Amino acid sequence: GSSMYNHGFAMLALAEAYGAVDESLLWGGSKIPPGKRRPLARALELAVRCATTAQDANPFGAWRYSPEARDADTSVAGAVLVGLLAARNAGIQVPDGNMERALDYFGLMTGPNGAVGYSGFGGGGSDSLARSSIATLIFAIGKRKDLEPYKQTSDYIKNNLRQLTNAHFSEQYTSYYLAQALFQSDYEAWTQWNAETLHKLKNLQLGDGSFDSTYGKAFGTSMSLLALALNYRFLPIYER
Repeated sequence: GSSMYNHGFAMLALAEAYGAVDESLLWGGSKIPPGKRRPLARALELAVRCATTAQDANPFGAWRYSPEARDADTSVAGAVLVGLLAARNAGIQVPDGNMERALDYFGLMTGPNGAVGYSGFGGGGSDSLARSSIATLIFAIGKRKDLEPYKQTSDYIKNNLRQLTNAHFSEQYTSYYLAQALFQSDYEAWTQWNAETLHKLKNLQLGDGSFDSTYGKAFGTSMSLLALALNYRFLPIYER
């Protein structure tokens, strides 16, 4: 689809593949002639260009569902920003100014108690474990643990681990971001949370290996596997 949500997750997938996979193995059996194959690096450069161009035109210095959007929210912005951080981690050039503006946006959206607002400008608002987890993650992998908003959001998620998931999102969505945020901010807290999550997901897994969700099995399975992926340390973006 054309959503910047999709773009952020696709950019993350491209970056992780570029950083970890022998690209020559991807074309086995392909009918596309060698001269017409787009290398992962080129695809990733174009993905970064799309994200930064959309951000440059956005009054908030962030992202919303459409690349032409004139507003922003921390959920979509988080997905795009993690993709950009992954691209930079893989060696693709991402302008420092774009990264700083996006991190500044999350700082402005963080309230004193660590709750992160959803859209527009202004910190806090309704409590959301998912949004505070997103902010903690992007501050951590953006190498900005020195910021006060990082301390606020990381404390918030540790103090609210038993909080019910925001009804707007599936539980798998929150678990995905919470896993990464805890892993980056408090390894001991992640270890305990991870053991509980492993037990819970083992009981929820269906006979065909999938996990169901309010958005279907493909979404539920993907998010559940990503929440568990830190046990294997396969993805470069989530190294501590």
